[in-house]
Amino acid sequence: MLGGVAAVTGSDAELVGRCRAGDAAAWNELVERFSRYVYAICTQGFRLGEHDAEDVFQDVFTRVYTHLDRLRDDEAFRPWLAQLTRRTCIDRLRSGGRETPVEEVEPGDLDETLSQLDESMAIHDALAAMTDNCREILDRFFAQDESYRTIGDALDLPPGTIASRISRCLDKLKALLEETAPLSRPEAR
Repeated sequence: MLGGVAAVTGSDAELVGRCRAGDAAAWNELVERFSRYVYAICTQGFRLGEHDAEDVFQDVFTRVYTHLDRLRDDEAFRPWLAQLTRRTCIDRLRSGGRETPVEEVEPGDLDETLSQLDESMAIHDALAAMTDNCREILDRFFAQDESYRTIGDALDLPPGTIASRISRCLDKLKALLEETAPLSRPEAR
């Protein structure tokens, strides 16, 4: 299984709706679903140190909890969260409260990093929606760098079957990504 990919229990908008309704389990799931995304924006996008990133992380999810009612469109949660995280990181950098100096972040570099993080989240979500067999084969081949033969031996399948299954699973993954590709939406404020 790819990095402990858990089954997705609905769209982001459905999860946000459950949070708005006061579902405590939904809040836990929301933090779990987006924690790596927020932390990656902090550390990869803004190059914050671990302590500063953790502080921003706490601030962001506190703000999400207290200001979720300001989000006009539940479908726009991910871009809203990204914008909230960016603003909180910038505030942290401006406050001088960081524990170590950071090199200047170029806007183009930040946009590219955030785009890569969005793509990674989309792939993660699509993989979570796939069958266990596909996740396992793709994980073994791409993440663990196992050969067709090694995968075949582990799954008791001929190497040629592994090649065709990888191809089919990649087609399924592509279809899932195309179905769930976010439309360009204005960010909620």
